[in-house]
Amino acid sequence: MNKTLVFDMDGTLGDFYGVEGWLEDLRNHNARPYAVAKPRVDMDALNILLDAFRARGWRIVVTTWLAKDSTPAYDAEVRVVKKEWLARYGFKFDEFHGVKYGTTKANCTRRHGGFQVLVDDNEAIRNGWHLGGVINANENIVEKLIDLLEMTI
Repeated sequence: MNKTLVFDMDGTLGDFYGVEGWLEDLRNHNARPYAVAKPRVDMDALNILLDAFRARGWRIVVTTWLAKDSTPAYDAEVRVVKKEWLARYGFKFDEFHGVKYGTTKANCTRRHGGFQVLVDDNEAIRNGWHLGGVINANENIVEKLIDLLEMTI
């Protein structure tokens, strides 16, 4: 069976909303918040866990919304900056989807089938996920992923 972990970025992996002036920057098409945000999770511990999931056949996917009122050029810039952020923290992924704000995230990975677990801070998005399980990124996602890994051994 196919197994996939799908990670959100904003507010899940990175503390983008904790960057002072983030909303004004986004409205001005400035990608700075995406570049300077601090991680919300111990990225070293997370990366070790993701290696363990990969060793058990899991696919790692990032599905992240872009800014609400953006342009194609700004979307392209944000995709690059978000991938650079992930690389800076050693987060390896099999797929990256930087999608329009409001996109149904399940549409990005539905084709893989199998069991898919979404890690996201947004309750409405978690409640709408119907491809498997969810992990609330407002909790300790490292602990939740350890529990999931132990259940799948």
